[in-house]
Amino acid sequence: MSKFNRIHLVVLDSVGVGAAPDSDKFFNAGIADSSSDTLGHISEKVGLDVPHMAKIGLGNIPRETPLKTVAKEEDPIGYVTKLEEVSLGKDTMTGHWEIMGLNITEPFDTFWNGFPEEILTKIEEFSGRKVIREANKPYSGTAVIDDFGPRQMETGELIIYTSADPVLQIAAHEDIIPLEELYKICEYARSITLERPALLGRIIARPYVGEPGHFTRTANRHDYAVSPFQDTVLNNLANAGISTYAVGKINDIFNGSGITNDMGHNKSNSHGVDTLVKTLQLPEFEKGVSFTNLVDFDAMYGHRRDTAGYRDCLQEFDKRLPEIMEHMKEDDLLLITADHGNDPTYVGTDHTREYIPLLAYSPSFKESGVIPQGHFADISATIAENFGVETAMIGQSFLSDLV
Repeated sequence: MSKFNRIHLVVLDSVGVGAAPDSDKFFNAGIADSSSDTLGHISEKVGLDVPHMAKIGLGNIPRETPLKTVAKEEDPIGYVTKLEEVSLGKDTMTGHWEIMGLNITEPFDTFWNGFPEEILTKIEEFSGRKVIREANKPYSGTAVIDDFGPRQMETGELIIYTSADPVLQIAAHEDIIPLEELYKICEYARSITLERPALLGRIIARPYVGEPGHFTRTANRHDYAVSPFQDTVLNNLANAGISTYAVGKINDIFNGSGITNDMGHNKSNSHGVDTLVKTLQLPEFEKGVSFTNLVDFDAMYGHRRDTAGYRDCLQEFDKRLPEIMEHMKEDDLLLITADHGNDPTYVGTDHTREYIPLLAYSPSFKESGVIPQGHFADISATIAENFGVETAMIGQSFLSDLV
């Protein structure tokens, strides 16, 4: 019999809690990530008021320096710790895949100088459209459409760009390049980036609408990922007949592998919380796992180095937390974590190599406190032990610590 009938895993995308021990080997604009601290620097620079996460024990997570404006809770209602990444990477897919038990020993390819001419030419030949060469480099997704959207509207050329992640992104105005055409082009781009020297984690369709000076990206984004190279705990759950519900880009990150119910993309963090709350109330969801990604922290504020915006986004999530908890059953478990860091006060615009937080809450808890520090994959090992399925490559369960 499972200790918890349902486990709800929520990833606050990029909410790291301090530089990882190997952060000196990862760089932003040529500077090592050694001094990065997403949550710490936000709290220090602009203040942070997150009383509900604090009540679980956010301020109790062991740190060299305490969070400036998140006090240590004397009587927390949950368990907390921080987790270290084993895999070689600091991107979304690596973080999520490790959370589900994989060890990525060979990182995906990134293209700081843009994609090679061979890839661009192949896409041109397939699509019948030219590629704007000036956009072919790491670029902010909103800045690239501001800079080249007007040209695309005139010429119908493709806007292909990348980021610090191993991704190829194609931005297209929906009135100029219809969604169906954009998706077909992305599917082709996926087919030619499945092995080195261009092994990419994701191809991302980035549709937008509007007029020059007033472009807006739409919710019709679509990610074309590669499947995990080995079964994750999600696969083991699904194979055992245990339901897995994906909210947000989770289904894309795992390319549908191990997902039994895709609840769709999020238009925003708030919409993602709405979807999670609806998922919690599904009468058929009596046993299993929900897995939610809330990406606005990373996409809207981390990469744009908007510290105040990041703070506001955290506070908005915290205000919704009671709603999530209200719809939990007595034997539910809520796990709140992240997938990497993205310190908005840091140099460059890349992710940062950091520890991630772990906050655990259940209405059934009789005790609370700090559990031993572990690794990302410990989350999946805990889920696996709870439901009596096999773990994946790595991870040690902390289920016995939750009482």
